[in-house]
Amino acid sequence: MFLLDNLLNMSRSAKRMVFLTADILLIPISLYTAFALRYGTATPFPMVMESWELFVLMTVFGGAIIYFFNLPKIKLNAFETRAMLQVGLAAVSLSVTAMAVSYLLQLSGSRSVPLIFGMLFFVASVLMRVLGLYVITYLSDRAGGRQHVLIYGGGSAGIQLASALRQSKEARPVAFIDDNSNLHGLMVAGLPVCAPSDMEKLINKHRVGRILVAMPSVEKERQKDIISKLTGLGVEVHVLPSYVDMMAGNAIIEDLRPVTPDELLGRDKVDLDTPEIAKTYAGRVVMVTGAGGSIGSELCRQLVSCNPARIVLFEQGEFQLYSIDQELRPKANHAGIEVSAYLGSVTNAPRVSNVVADEGVEIIVHAAAYKHVPLVESNELEGARNNVLGTQIVAEAAAQAQIERFILVSTDKAVRPTNVMGATKRMAELVVQDIQIRHSATKFSMVRFGNVLGSSGSVLPLFQKQIEMGGPVTVTHPEVTRYFMTIPEAARLVLLAGAYVEGGDVFVLDMGKPRKIIDIARQLITLSGRYVFDPQTGQGDIEIKITGLRPGEKLYEELLIDSDSLCLTPHPKILRAEEAKLSQIEVAAMIREIRASIDEGDEIRLRQLIATRVEGYHHYQQEIAQ
Repeated sequence: MFLLDNLLNMSRSAKRMVFLTADILLIPISLYTAFALRYGTATPFPMVMESWELFVLMTVFGGAIIYFFNLPKIKLNAFETRAMLQVGLAAVSLSVTAMAVSYLLQLSGSRSVPLIFGMLFFVASVLMRVLGLYVITYLSDRAGGRQHVLIYGGGSAGIQLASALRQSKEARPVAFIDDNSNLHGLMVAGLPVCAPSDMEKLINKHRVGRILVAMPSVEKERQKDIISKLTGLGVEVHVLPSYVDMMAGNAIIEDLRPVTPDELLGRDKVDLDTPEIAKTYAGRVVMVTGAGGSIGSELCRQLVSCNPARIVLFEQGEFQLYSIDQELRPKANHAGIEVSAYLGSVTNAPRVSNVVADEGVEIIVHAAAYKHVPLVESNELEGARNNVLGTQIVAEAAAQAQIERFILVSTDKAVRPTNVMGATKRMAELVVQDIQIRHSATKFSMVRFGNVLGSSGSVLPLFQKQIEMGGPVTVTHPEVTRYFMTIPEAARLVLLAGAYVEGGDVFVLDMGKPRKIIDIARQLITLSGRYVFDPQTGQGDIEIKITGLRPGEKLYEELLIDSDSLCLTPHPKILRAEEAKLSQIEVAAMIREIRASIDEGDEIRLRQLIATRVEGYHHYQQEIAQ
C-alpha cells in the first residue's frame, strides 16, 4: 500500500521531527484540557486568557524538555516499559515547570492545573504512540506484508522472541501457546497465552503461516514430541536454537531455523563422544583425503577438538580445498593446531607419497571417493580409477611410510552391490585388507556408512529443493528403504574406528531400522507446511511422483556381508565385522584387470571383473525383477 510504504520508508530524522512536532502540539492541547477539567467547562476562555503567558512559555520550555528526554527517538515497535518511563519523566518535568512558571509570574490560575496538565500529557503522549503502532500494524496486515506466527512457549525466550518479531517487517506474533494451564487466558508481553488445543482455531482465525518453538532449554525428547504434534497442522515449524547458539548470532530473529533433516532420523542420535578419540589423535599429524567433501570437511572440524599437532588437507577440487582451509584455519590457530593444504588427486602416487613424507603424517583418513551412484554408473572406468586405484595408492603410501593408522571411509552400498560405485568401494575394502596382511606396522580399518543426512547428493537436500519449487517430490520406488545417519555421526564413527582398530577391521554403526524414502518425503512435505497431493480427492499441493529405480539403485541396503562375523567393541552402538578376504594373488590380479580395463577403455571387461571378484554383486535390473 502506498500510504504504508511512505510511512515505513520515511527517514529517521523525518520520523523524529513528526514525533517532536506532535508532542509539542500536545502541550497546549493538554494545558487547555486541564483548565477545562478544573473549571468544569468546555470553554474556559477567561481563565485561559489570564494565563496566556503559561501557554507560550510551556510550549517553548516543553519542546526542550521533550527533546531532553529523547521522546522523539522512541521507536513505535519498541514502545514498552522503558519508553513509558521516559514519557512519565517528561510529563512530571512539564508539570513541575508549569508550577514554577505560574508561581514566578504570579498567575491567577488554580495551582491544580499543572498537575492535571502533566497527567493529561502523559496519557495523550502514550495514547498517540499506541494508536500509531496500531495503525501501522493494521495497514501492514491489510497489505499482507507480515506473516502471522504463533510462538510455542510463553517463557523468557518466547517473550524475547515476540519483542524481536515486533521490530521485524516479515512476521507478526499473534499469540503464545504454552502447556502451563496457569498461564492460559493471561496476557504476556501484550499477547494472549492459549492452550495447545486452541492452535487449530488460532491458525484458521489469524491465517497463521508459521509456528515458532521458543523452548531452547527443554529436553530433546520433549522438543521432538512437540514438533511431532505440530507437523499435522499444515504450517511451517521453526525451532529457536539453544541460548549458546543464540549468543553466537547477531539477532534472535536471524537465528530461527527450520526443522532440520536430522530430526527425521526416526531414532535418537548416537552418542559417540568417548575419551578414546582424543587420546588417539592428540599430538598426531592427521591427513584427510577428500578434505573438502561433506564427510571430509566435517572430519576436519571434529579433529580440531581432538588437539592433533597438525591437520593435512588433501583435496582435488580447488574451491573445495579453499573453502575448508578458510573455515578451518581460524579455529585451528586458536587451538594451536597447524593446518597444511595440498591440491592433488589420490590417483597421483608421487604426489601422495611426497605429501605423506614431507608432512610426517601419522594417521590417514581416506574420504576421497566418487560416490554418486548414477554418475559412477555411467562413468565406471573413472569410478574404478578413483575409488579402487586411488585407495590402493594412498594405502600403499601409508604402508611404505609405516604410519600409525589408516581409515577408509566406505559405504553400505559395498555390500552385495547392484551398482559400480558400491562394487568399487567393496574392491577398495579388499585392497585395504590385502595391504594389512602384508604390512603389519600400520593398522588399517574401514568404516561403512548408511546415507548421510545433508551430504551432497543425499535425498533430503533434493527433497527440500523440490518442495521449495512447489513439487513434485520424486521418489524412485515406493518400497525403497535406507539407513540414515547424520554428518556428525558419520565423522565421529570414522574417528572412533581409528581408535578401536586392531587391523583389517570393518566397522558399522547400529543405525536402527531402515526407513522408507517415501515416508521421509511425506514427513518433509508436512514439516514445510504443505500437504501431500492426493490424486483421488484432488486435495493437497505437493505431489509425490514415482520415477522408477535408477541404474544401479537398490531397493534396500545392507551393512554386512556376513552378520555372523560381528564382534563387539567398547561402544555398544559400534560393531566390528571380520569378513572374508581375497588372497594376495587374487587382489593383484584384480588390480591388473582394473588397470587394463582403464587403459583400453573397456567397460565390459570391468563389469565382468566386478561380477567375478565382488561377492553378491548383481546388476540393478535383477533388483527390479525381484
